Amino acid sequence: MTAGLKTIIYPVKDLARAKALFSALLEVEPYADAPYYVGFKDAGQDVGLDPNGHAKGLTGPVPYWHVDDIRGRLAALVDAGAEVVQDVQDVGNGRLVASLKDADGNLVGLLQDPPA
Repeated sequence: MTAGLKTIIYPVKDLARAKALFSALLEVEPYADAPYYVGFKDAGQDVGLDPNGHAKGLTGPVPYWHVDDIRGRLAALVDAGAEVVQDVQDVGNGRLVASLKDADGNLVGLLQDPPA
């Protein structure tokens, strides 16, 4: 079971330009602003900018499904024919992310927050 799509990450080449664009679009300041990630929250969505995304194999925006068991969900998707793009990794404070590619090349992200 998922908690739905709540996060989308954009791989960007110029973090400063992307930050300016999304600040203008969302009309909010980022809640996270670091050289490795800029994050915005707007209307219940988390919008992230990843300057290392292209190097990780991300070719466009990745929607992230929030799940309770990222490793179990990852295994189920691989069994269903998906290909791992980025294996499970901790991106800080226990937040786990992974990304896969379906048979058509569409990117699917998984995100698991640490227990409250």
